[in-house]
Amino acid sequence: MTVESEAPTQLRRGITGPLLFAFILGDVLGAGIYALMGVLAGRVGGMLWAPLVVALLLALLTAGSYAELVTKYPRAGGAAVFAERAFKSSLVSFLVGFSMLAAGVTSAAGLSIAFAGEYFRTFVDLPVIPVAIAFLALVAALNARGIRESMGANVVMTVIEVSGLVLAVVAAGMLLGGGGGDVSRITELPQDTAVIPAVLAGAIIAYYSFVGFETSANVIEEVKEPSRTYPRALFAALLTAGVVYVLVGLASAIALPADDLADSSGPLLDVVEASGAPIPSWLFSLIALIAVANGALLTMIMSSRLAYGMAEQGLLPRILSRVLPRRRTPWVAIVATTVVAMLLTLIGDLATLAETVVLLLLIVFLSANVSVLVLRRDTVDHPHFRVWSFVPVLGVGSCILLMTQQRPIVWLFAACLLAGGAVLYFAARWARKRSEAQRGRVGKE
Repeated sequence: MTVESEAPTQLRRGITGPLLFAFILGDVLGAGIYALMGVLAGRVGGMLWAPLVVALLLALLTAGSYAELVTKYPRAGGAAVFAERAFKSSLVSFLVGFSMLAAGVTSAAGLSIAFAGEYFRTFVDLPVIPVAIAFLALVAALNARGIRESMGANVVMTVIEVSGLVLAVVAAGMLLGGGGGDVSRITELPQDTAVIPAVLAGAIIAYYSFVGFETSANVIEEVKEPSRTYPRALFAALLTAGVVYVLVGLASAIALPADDLADSSGPLLDVVEASGAPIPSWLFSLIALIAVANGALLTMIMSSRLAYGMAEQGLLPRILSRVLPRRRTPWVAIVATTVVAMLLTLIGDLATLAETVVLLLLIVFLSANVSVLVLRRDTVDHPHFRVWSFVPVLGVGSCILLMTQQRPIVWLFAACLLAGGAVLYFAARWARKRSEAQRGRVGKE
């Protein structure tokens, strides 16, 4: 008997356990540290490690819910599929899926801006927006070529980006060993700032560094033996990323004062340069660019597969479910999500885009955690991962806690995106009803 976890699909099952681990790790490690460490320093001073630890623990709660839902319902579409099953509402399913989709393209826009910033200017000083748009076009071309090709590129880029983080840690260690640096900075907060509010504010930024794990839900139809492979790869990647992040946070605080980190758009490059280690600036900038590019590639893979999955469900136009005959990649969805990401590069700074991504994903994660509890009564005919019941309950609480820390401007930006999604939903629904009515009249004639 063919179990649901190996059900037929238009997509190619080319992702093994190690490839999935590299996929998640590469997405999580992508831009979080390389692009946002300076923003994080502005919130918590030298205590960079604290919000990273908090964000990891909060992310693990929702990851537990994802592990159960993804292995129980292994279909592209992720949280939108879970919401449809749990709440029996196409509108709720659409809004959850659209929140994820909006978060994906917003994140890709932010990553493209990060790519075109200080690290890129180490080589060529060009305007940010044209570079960001050209970069997204290249990502789309690789995405359309094929999932195995994209995964192969991801493995190479993940190794490179991890090596860059290791270089930053080693450089700070060399600085400390030579009598430089300042260990006391790892407990310093900004002046007149209390610990708990500062750590929570920092956790919002740090959370963005871990949210890459949810993208893996949207390639589940391309994973071999998903019920066994997915949970192992998911938790191993998150814990590995957490250890690396904490080490980099400690190294950054030791090497440079928080004010210097906060003023930089290439903070880890500054850490390496401050250490005096014999590492060329151009080499580290190249590694950082590869890391950001990897994050963008994986985010756009997720966004295009989510659009494909929602189209398969009838929540988006069916044209988005078209795939290339030979490559078997959802080319229309790839083009559509890339164009939207390009438009988003024209607005918003990196910090605002990152916080908007987190808020949109918190809506998705809140839905996923509730869905686990609602769907406990639903049984499937194949084995799947099952999380302890208190985990999704705590996951709901963590989402609400982080939502309360968001700035009003971020709520406004996210609300505008969701309002646009609601308009698209009702317009598509009206178009479908009109088409069905026309077919009915033709049939009667």
